[in-house]
Amino acid sequence: MWTVIFIGIYIVLTIVIVISIIIHGARPTKSLAWLLAIFAIPVGGILLYLLLGRNRRKNKLIRLKKDLFNKLPKPQDSHINVFDGKYGKLMTHGYATSHFPPTPHNTLQLLKDGSTTFNTIFNALENAQQHIHIQYYIFEEGELADRLLALFEKKIANGVEVRMIYDGIGSFSLSKKYIKQLIKIGVEVYPFLPFKFGRYFSSLNYRNHRKIIVVDSKIAFTGGINISDKYLKGQVGLGKWHDMHLMLKGPSALHLNQVFMTDWYLVSGKVLQPLQYLEQDEFEPSKNLVQIVAGGPDDDFPVLEQTYFSIINMAKNYIFITNPYIIPGQALIRALLTAAISGVDVRLLVSENIDNTVVSWSVQSYFELFLKAGIRIYLFPDGFLHSKIMVSDDAVSSIGTANLDDRSFEQNYEVNALVYNKEFAKLLKQDFLQDCAIGKELNYTEYIERPWGKKLKEGIGRVLSPLF
Repeated sequence: MWTVIFIGIYIVLTIVIVISIIIHGARPTKSLAWLLAIFAIPVGGILLYLLLGRNRRKNKLIRLKKDLFNKLPKPQDSHINVFDGKYGKLMTHGYATSHFPPTPHNTLQLLKDGSTTFNTIFNALENAQQHIHIQYYIFEEGELADRLLALFEKKIANGVEVRMIYDGIGSFSLSKKYIKQLIKIGVEVYPFLPFKFGRYFSSLNYRNHRKIIVVDSKIAFTGGINISDKYLKGQVGLGKWHDMHLMLKGPSALHLNQVFMTDWYLVSGKVLQPLQYLEQDEFEPSKNLVQIVAGGPDDDFPVLEQTYFSIINMAKNYIFITNPYIIPGQALIRALLTAAISGVDVRLLVSENIDNTVVSWSVQSYFELFLKAGIRIYLFPDGFLHSKIMVSDDAVSSIGTANLDDRSFEQNYEVNALVYNKEFAKLLKQDFLQDCAIGKELNYTEYIERPWGKKLKEGIGRVLSPLF
């Protein structure tokens, strides 16, 4: 009796899911793979699909972005750059998808590796007068977390409001004891989609990968660095983590604060009262044109993938990319190959050591094709290179949280800063070339002679890449 009922429910559920995949599937190849998994793996295939396979863009968990942005202050005409010139379409795309225009009068400071970054962050936090907004994918206990706890307690005693978001899975190791300490001293703290059976069970695979700090809506930080002592002391078996971060002052700090406020609304249900836009003459004069681009699975389009795609397609002379997780989809593969074959100097800087062996196989599985097209690939040998950088033609740069993989484009909430500035691009270019100089450049002729076992591992990594 119960067996018959179970089989009936299973058949109905399978039919519903199959119809859903056919109607809402984002990509034919991916849809076919899930259909094969469901029919080949009874029960298990359905469970995997429910956890990892649903098209979030068609089945949104939240529908708040437009409503919330209508409640936020609109940028004044004086803060909106005319969308013209070589990157006019890129600017227009960022504004249409993320609602942030490129703005002038931003002061930028490039921060490399943990020591420099955290010294600068703590200096800014010490000078907070109104609020501290902090949001991280990985927030681990240790020396840095203890310093933050002590600083938060001091600033709250002086009337500063402190709000914190941590990802429920990325910061899974964060203890209840530490969270209780934060609450006790007055920090408003919420997890982003913690693992729970029920409503959020279906969202286990959708994470907030953003790293944002905003101080008084005037100073902001974003980039690849998380709150973890491994940026200072290294990690056993992997070595020191190397990364890039960015400090911003000016209108771009306000925009990063609005990104935080949208996430704050999701986790807390509270709408923060934003600071109004300052007049242009209240910002330090500069030629740094910056545009904040934020994207996530609740957007209608893969914003960050389209941003990277546009930068690559617009490259005339060179495109240099630093990223630990280069597992591109077909669109980005074609863009990179087309650029290289057309004579653009395309170079990739990838960490030789990666924190996940199977992910490393997947990244390496694309090397042979890239090398054949003339793309130059360098392996960074010292520790783990975690930066997410793209720079092109001494004109445009991207620095932020998004990797070049399906997870960042389809499943994670990410944020990048696009900088339209010659001097800043040259600075990133110089740093890229310095890192390449200490790395090992791969040779196509030698690489195709790699052992058969390595090729097999790479094939396994590519097949499993949709699960990463």
